[in-house]
Amino acid sequence: MPLQLNHALRSPHAQDARARQDFVSSLRGFVLNDMATEMRSRYDSEVAPKLAASGVANPDEDDIRRGMAGNLYFQFYSATRVNAQEMVWRAVTPGIEADLPDIERRIDAISGKAGGSLTLDPQLPMPKNVTAIDVHLMPGGYVAGTSAAAGAVYDNGLAVFSAGFMGQNLDDIGMSMAQWVRHRHPEFKPRRILDCGCTVGHNTAPWKQTYPDAAVVGIDVSAATLRYAHGRAESLGLAIDYRQMDATKLDYPDASFDVVFSSMFLHELSSKQIRAYLAEAHRVLTPGGLLLTMELPPNRILPAYDQFYLDWDCYHNNEPFYRTYRDQDPAALLCEAGFGADDTFDFTVPQYTYMTEEAFSAAVNRPPEVGADTGRLSATVHWFGFGAWKRAG
Repeated sequence: MPLQLNHALRSPHAQDARARQDFVSSLRGFVLNDMATEMRSRYDSEVAPKLAASGVANPDEDDIRRGMAGNLYFQFYSATRVNAQEMVWRAVTPGIEADLPDIERRIDAISGKAGGSLTLDPQLPMPKNVTAIDVHLMPGGYVAGTSAAAGAVYDNGLAVFSAGFMGQNLDDIGMSMAQWVRHRHPEFKPRRILDCGCTVGHNTAPWKQTYPDAAVVGIDVSAATLRYAHGRAESLGLAIDYRQMDATKLDYPDASFDVVFSSMFLHELSSKQIRAYLAEAHRVLTPGGLLLTMELPPNRILPAYDQFYLDWDCYHNNEPFYRTYRDQDPAALLCEAGFGADDTFDFTVPQYTYMTEEAFSAAVNRPPEVGADTGRLSATVHWFGFGAWKRAG
């Protein structure tokens, strides 16, 4: 079942639209669970023996991809998954188009009432990684225009896409990460928090909810998603400041933030952009500050088949940097950005919004466990995170 968003900007989709969304959400669940399980079975029974017979005793990700390319079931899986992804957007866009004038009125009516702000920069150059293609196969991409349309489509589409596994307002990643910090480091009291590549602010809001006394800022290059993010936060009573800004060129002085956070952001950047962002994050962190990143686990810690499976999006979902990012070593990237090797860490965390406080508190103190459910939308998903503390002095 698709998630029903729980904020004032949610769109009142008609009954037939909700039925389509229900079907698409269920189809995605079938593809990512039933079909994915069968695809692994086909690999073990059909492709792996052929690779072994051809002399490939220990296939790597590329061997598996070449072997699977000719497999009929993999072709069927990929075609179905691509169509399901495109259906996500088609299921919500007509309702958003009809509701857009009212969404804009609602944003204008509540703007600033919670104490947050929106600052746009019409002169900001748009990076090619978000303009050259329709990322995630979302028609028109994320940076078209300055209305809230792209933000509304993304928010409602993600509700269908996630099939109820990402929290009440698609905020479980941000909440799980923020609560991981609170439980693991109760003495840490950040005063200023920056969320980079925040899109509609669904993972920015949990930082304000977890640390209500902190000033929280969300940045993105897209005016369209930021306008929607601002209205979204105001409707939830959260004073968050949103600014249109390129995370690789932060317009903040040194030592401006105690936390720099991002979620599912690095895999949308080129290697050059990743390094520029991490260097900027290190620069704007206060001494003793925290860089925290939620991402999919790197290929270096996964079996070859899981590498192949998770990198599907790179080849079929308009995310060309996905594989390039995941082939890198997060700790090495952090050290290159200026963090000390002994100050880096990685972890896995269960979903905070789906469990008790006590169970979560016990789970966050366990060693990282990267398994088949890490980063995958399922009832047992665990999120992967990594980061570093900036040395004081």
